[in-house]
Amino acid sequence: MTETCCDPAAITTDPDWLSQVIIRKITKNDLPALEWDGEYRHLRRVYAFSYQAQASGRVVIWVAELPGAGIIGQIFLQLLSDRLELADGINRAHIYSFRIKPPYRSSGLGSLMLKKAETFLKDNAFRCVTLNVAKNNHLAQRLYKRQGYQIISHESGRWSFPDDEGVWHDVEEPAWRMQKPLD
Repeated sequence: MTETCCDPAAITTDPDWLSQVIIRKITKNDLPALEWDGEYRHLRRVYAFSYQAQASGRVVIWVAELPGAGIIGQIFLQLLSDRLELADGINRAHIYSFRIKPPYRSSGLGSLMLKKAETFLKDNAFRCVTLNVAKNNHLAQRLYKRQGYQIISHESGRWSFPDDEGVWHDVEEPAWRMQKPLD
């Protein structure tokens, strides 16, 4: 399935575009669209692994779809992790791979997607949610702070993954760990 993104200028001509967005659970057919026209192709195996983890109940993935534009946002929610400080499967869950396509940022879509994840967690008796945000991503940090997240620690951001060709890569993205209680 090929995804095309509408012209950013077209967004401003329809002030009601945000109300047309559908936030839904991902399907297997959506996986190629998460590569965002090749920009995130290297994460193809990571996305496939996360999709499989959704079948086992360890992960929930939602996408934001705008009719005529395709998938314009994504949010992954890890319910259970080997790192219990991130997600313990009972009280704490972890948001990751949360992104909005650039033309749709700062529009309210990120807030809608966070609310979807948080509502799901509350409905399933989770008490808090964590996420990591790059130290240099000030726009995302502002969003999270507005939504009630607080910085609780430094995160080294060291992780590794196999790319779409099976080559392993080591990544270091210094980040802040943020947390929000879900009362």
